[in-house]
Amino acid sequence: MSLALDEAAQDLLFREARTAHTFTDEPVTDEQVRTVYDLVKYAPTAFNQCPLRITLVRSAQARARLVRHMAPGNRAKTAAAPLVAVLSADNEFHEELPRLLPHFPQAKDLIYAERPVREASALLNTALQVAYFIIGVRAAGLAAGPMSGFDAAAVRKEFLDDDHTPLVVLALGRPGPDAFRARGPRLDADEVITTV
Repeated sequence: MSLALDEAAQDLLFREARTAHTFTDEPVTDEQVRTVYDLVKYAPTAFNQCPLRITLVRSAQARARLVRHMAPGNRAKTAAAPLVAVLSADNEFHEELPRLLPHFPQAKDLIYAERPVREASALLNTALQVAYFIIGVRAAGLAAGPMSGFDAAAVRKEFLDDDHTPLVVLALGRPGPDAFRARGPRLDADEVITTV
């Protein structure tokens, strides 16, 4: 079966894409980040919620503070990437729902009135948005180095507030020397698809 995307786009976004471990020093601009976000902001989410928040860590002082909270294996990449972002879930995303969901403005109070429900929903839907954001970074010709190895409580305290949950620290830029490791194995379709 053929796909709507041509082979080159399939390779760029999926087959040849890898997590980057080194980057060149070419800067990543705010305009590039906005362009990526504008491309992927229509990712599917429940009730059109948009809980993803992106905190760009640009200054040397902020970068040093972030590096302290990264797992040892992620510190060098975090320190050296031209741009690092903390991708977090806004647990108060429901405040935007009346504007984002005009045909069902009561969703804010009927579905998401309770904090535990919001947090669970924010976590799932932010994860969807993060995945799309990474694909958007690739579509922009940049490389992404997503990391979950960090002290989430410390990163929250350092850069966010109690209404935000950090999910991923993302290094991004142009791939550097030996940026990519060999592709790891994945499960085949017949191992994951069941028909009932």
